[in-house]
Amino acid sequence: MTLFLVGTIVAQAQEKRYNVYAVGFYNLENLFDTQHDEGKNDYEYLPDGHNRWTEMKYQHKLKNMSRVLSEMGTDLLPNIGCSVIGVSEVENANCLRDLCDQEPLKKRNFQFVHIEGPDKRGVDCALLYNPKFFKVRDVKLVPYVYDLEKDKDRATRGFLTVSGTLADEHVTIIVCHWPSRGASSHYRELAGRQVRVVKDSLVNDDPDVKVFVMGDMNDDPTDKSMTVELGCKAEINEVGPDNMYNPWYNTLVKKGTGTLMFQGSWNLFDQIVMTPNLLAQKGKADYSTLKFRKNEIFRRDYLFQKEGRYKGNTLRTHAGGVWLDGYSDHLPTLVYLMKEAK
Repeated sequence: MTLFLVGTIVAQAQEKRYNVYAVGFYNLENLFDTQHDEGKNDYEYLPDGHNRWTEMKYQHKLKNMSRVLSEMGTDLLPNIGCSVIGVSEVENANCLRDLCDQEPLKKRNFQFVHIEGPDKRGVDCALLYNPKFFKVRDVKLVPYVYDLEKDKDRATRGFLTVSGTLADEHVTIIVCHWPSRGASSHYRELAGRQVRVVKDSLVNDDPDVKVFVMGDMNDDPTDKSMTVELGCKAEINEVGPDNMYNPWYNTLVKKGTGTLMFQGSWNLFDQIVMTPNLLAQKGKADYSTLKFRKNEIFRRDYLFQKEGRYKGNTLRTHAGGVWLDGYSDHLPTLVYLMKEAK
């Protein structure tokens, strides 16, 4: 997993060796098994439900998801891929076991972290990880708390908070799936505010912890939930000690691309943001500790529709009531981290 950097960075770094790690996120778009979970509204994903969700379709979905997850990060790290991947829209631990048992993930011994949440449909967040590179320390599910009286009996996905060790450093990952666009922006702004409290508490407990907040935010990097409530900044030189860095802001605004398409335009809901101690300051190639190197949206031709009305859109599992044997309505995202090899 050692990378020999080339070009100007080699000259600056005097040809030092660096270890590189990939950290990703992927919305799996309704990874349901074919069994009913008591108390959950999963009926459309049963064999006699709206989607006629049979064992054959489930197995195809597992195969498709494992293909994407195993290929994430391999552009830079062939045969290694991601050390850690947050996922959303997975029904239960049974689905995660079946997913990790798929050959592309099984051969890397991928494990998972999951806590069953209160979402009415039964979809949760989880964290997949390669134990060769990431060691789990502690796991908790921080609940999303509604603040309005009319919402007192509602429940939705919490914030899966996983503390661990990556590159011999304390890293904590908060995996999110914020309220959908069917709700007003208030609810996602509330999520940003609550996640910021979680992040601040982690930093107060250990000022050296490196925190990633990742997930399907159902908001763009330019929205208030991210820029104000979570305190994300688009430029490294603007990031203060209480802020987070959001490399996806310029991906959307300057490059004009994203992770899901709506009415012909890109949104970028799938984000990975980080605390300032993961940033190498401009002009200082100091990678003696784990630092952010670059970010990318994972793209493969097979993830897109090739023809018809929705040509260029992501190839989904279902569309218009038709099973497409596709992947997800979202594209995965990942960041590469780098640390000087000892």
